[in-house]
Amino acid sequence: MMAESNFSFQLRQGESAGPRAGQFHTPHGSVLTPAFMPVATQATVKGLSPEEVREVGAQIVLNNAYHLFLRPGVETVQKMGGVQEFMAWNGPVLTDSGGFQAFSMGALRKIDDAGINFRSHFDGSAHFLSPELATRNQLELGADIIMCLDQCISFGANRNEVVVAMERTHRWAEMCHQFHAGSGLEKRQALFGIIQGGTFDDLRDASTRYISDIPFQGYAIGGLAVGESKEQMYQTTGQVAAQLPTDKPRYLMGVGSPEDLVECAARGVDMFDCVLPTRVGRNGALFTKLGRVDITKAGYLEQREPVEEDCDCYTCRNYSAAYVCHLFRAKELLGARLASIHNLRFLLRLTASMRKAILEGTFGEFRREFHDKYVPTSEAARQEQKEKWLKARGG
Repeated sequence: MMAESNFSFQLRQGESAGPRAGQFHTPHGSVLTPAFMPVATQATVKGLSPEEVREVGAQIVLNNAYHLFLRPGVETVQKMGGVQEFMAWNGPVLTDSGGFQAFSMGALRKIDDAGINFRSHFDGSAHFLSPELATRNQLELGADIIMCLDQCISFGANRNEVVVAMERTHRWAEMCHQFHAGSGLEKRQALFGIIQGGTFDDLRDASTRYISDIPFQGYAIGGLAVGESKEQMYQTTGQVAAQLPTDKPRYLMGVGSPEDLVECAARGVDMFDCVLPTRVGRNGALFTKLGRVDITKAGYLEQREPVEEDCDCYTCRNYSAAYVCHLFRAKELLGARLASIHNLRFLLRLTASMRKAILEGTFGEFRREFHDKYVPTSEAARQEQKEKWLKARGG
């Protein structure tokens, strides 16, 4: 069960607009920032055990309250002692409310000021999610950090649509905060507010002011990585981060490409999450210091060395690139597991290296050296990986 402890955050180096290194404390342990959170959507990081997730260096994982609400049910997880005991993870957990899942469900959902009416993508059953229920679900799951219910909106939506979603997000934030403050658990489970506003500068400013005026324990930047350009993502992230309270953690939701972690940490972000490292890993894409490689290509069948010689992950310590390539070409499940381990370790090493550079005052040099070596994936390759993922899941 949860220990009695307050959530707190200390900034060790940096201010608002530039790279920061900090530490936050939760009932289940402390987290050094910048931090990347592996995504354990349904109380599991796909294909990996909690012990393996800890071994790659993860300090905190993300569960999705929407999925756990539908299966196995909040009451079941609560009876098992909360998410940590349920999934045998002895560290901090952050839960997402389900707002993004509602956004991505299309015709299966209807949103109004009261909340979200939706049908389960598992069995078609009807459900309703209000700001209060979204907050209660997360409190009962026992997560250390919980998120307000928000309305995400697709890139390219017109200004009026963005305004409606942003103002609804603001109203829901007030309702979530009020419910959380009266729960009796507000000192043991931190609530983060979410800033929306699309890529409209004035709306992002307005949303940042509104949400940061509510005394949340942390603040998240939502509604990015949904189709906008990298330049737009970086500009909006920097704009919002520069206006957020210095003494609270900042969380950029759903962002996980190596170059994005470096650039957004440079703009003042403390926390990241994304399914990218495991999703692309399951399709044979592995991160290296020179960029992403496709381990399924025949050329790797003769490489006796590991995928990356100076990598300390379990995969690179024990197996050749040739063996990993063979596993993928033979469609063996171990290939996806080894690739996921490598990719997660790559990102967690990257965030640890960023923190070290920030504390030593050498982040500018670190950033230049990273970009001198790392070649980001082209848009065409990104689309190819997305199509592989959609095909694999039957979409």
